[in-house]
Amino acid sequence: MNTEKKIKTLIVKKPLKLDCGKTIKDFPIAYETYGSLNSKKDNAILVFHALTGDQFVTGVNPVTNKEGWWSYAVGPNKAIDTNKYFVICSNVIGGCMGSYGPSHKDPNNENIFGTNFPVITINDMVNAQYNLLNHFGIDKLFSIAGGSMGGMQVLQFISNFPNKSKTVIPIATTSSHSAQNIAFNELGRQAIMADGDWKDGNYTSNNNNPGKGLAVARMAAHITYLSKKGLQEKFGRKLQEREDLKFGFDADFQIESYLRYQGSVFVDRFDANSYLYITRAMDYFDLSKQFKGNLSDAFINTKAKFFIISFTSDWLYPTQENKDIVIALNSVGADVGFVEIESDKGHDSFLLDVPDFLNALKNFLDKSYSENKE
Repeated sequence: MNTEKKIKTLIVKKPLKLDCGKTIKDFPIAYETYGSLNSKKDNAILVFHALTGDQFVTGVNPVTNKEGWWSYAVGPNKAIDTNKYFVICSNVIGGCMGSYGPSHKDPNNENIFGTNFPVITINDMVNAQYNLLNHFGIDKLFSIAGGSMGGMQVLQFISNFPNKSKTVIPIATTSSHSAQNIAFNELGRQAIMADGDWKDGNYTSNNNNPGKGLAVARMAAHITYLSKKGLQEKFGRKLQEREDLKFGFDADFQIESYLRYQGSVFVDRFDANSYLYITRAMDYFDLSKQFKGNLSDAFINTKAKFFIISFTSDWLYPTQENKDIVIALNSVGADVGFVEIESDKGHDSFLLDVPDFLNALKNFLDKSYSENKE
């Protein structure tokens, strides 16, 4: 897949010391923008993507030719209105859509990194992306927003750079992974590493691809993005284009066929090593630990206005974990709003056409923007 002409990149010259102790420099950050930056440069929204996302937020992704991952929310006259706002999104470091990651070559020996790429954290991702503000000459963002792992980056960003955004929108997220979430991620990683084509992470050099393991990892993760009620209503125990059971191990049930399809299409667009690195970064994320167990201290220096959104059927990052962030913000007197959206679509609700969510997002942004202009 030739992606070079379709991807904008910023080469970050300045050295970045990673949490693992290693330093990277002269590395690429791939990004995309939507809308126009106004003359005051005060209408920029930095959007952070989730685990399997990338910089192509809306419209058609020029590399995969699929719809952008947040097309319901971002675009002209949508919740994040690109007629009004300048939206920036970058592929995280460790990713596979142009930013510095395990599929890049090691400048020291010209070999593809594979698992010799340094282990990265959410903090590293955010510190790398901060370079985009300097690139565009933006002193202060109007907003930062993201769901799931994107929400983790939102929280880390405002903690690291408390005066760099007027509004902050963490969606369906958490300040640290639960044991259950770490367990699901480990299941995915083990599926990849058990694939005979993984070759200890050196599959690219061997012209292999651990596609079967990556597909299983995607299937396991995808289950966590949905809800029991949503799955039951959509699939139930319906059989796949047949009247009766086949008494074998083909996909008898529609849900089996659906998951297999999700796994197979994912392999075409995502790198197995990137999956290992990014899930590891999510598992390592623990914002309160960075502040000696006091989550409130992460937000003590910011005057930003927060709006936290959760969903009733999200069992991956349940409402209580989002409320814990609200409690931490309240304890330092932060300006914080919170809404729990009724939805049966599970964790994926923030990516789907959920009108109450999209309206809440739009109303908060537009009201805050009007107040900003007064």
